[in-house]
Amino acid sequence: MMFWNGDGMNGWGWFAMSAGMILFWGLLITAVVLIFRVLDRAAERPARQDGPREPERILGERLARGEIDEEEYRRRLSALRSGEP
Repeated sequence: MMFWNGDGMNGWGWFAMSAGMILFWGLLITAVVLIFRVLDRAAERPARQDGPREPERILGERLARGEIDEEEYRRRLSALRSGEP
C-alpha cells in the first residue's frame, strides 16, 4: 500500500504539487533575471576617474568649448599642478 488513501494523491495533493512547481520555476527565473540585470548595470557604469587628473580634464574641456582662453588655461593649470588654492 503506497498511501493511506489508496494508490494516488487526492485533489489537494495535485494542487500543492502544481503550485509548488510554479512557485519554484517563478523564483528561479526571477533570480536569473535579477542576476543578469545587476551584471548588465555593472558593465554599463563607466570607470570612475577621480584623482589628480580629473580637474585637469575639466579644465581642458573648458578650453575646448571656448569658455576660457589659452592664457587663463595655462595659469589655472600651473595653479593646479603647484597645489595653490
